Amino acid sequence: MPTTTGSDDRSHDDDQHAAAREDQLTTAPKSTEDDAKPRIDVSDAGSGRKRLDIRDDANARPGKPDTERRDGGGE
Repeated sequence: MPTTTGSDDRSHDDDQHAAAREDQLTTAPKSTEDDAKPRIDVSDAGSGRKRLDIRDDANARPGKPDTERRDGGGE
């Protein structure tokens, strides 16, 4: 009987989480595949701290939605 290591279990859990996230973000009536793209990057900042950065290519970004959207304005 094959055994798995803790990292294999985490990898499987990460894959399941990513699939569930994509399903959730693409089930709305007007959603697209772009809605499920990552919007943040998480990196190790040392000493057990994590750094969160908004991705430059993220469609949804913090700020005033009517003036700072990538597509130039509100809907």
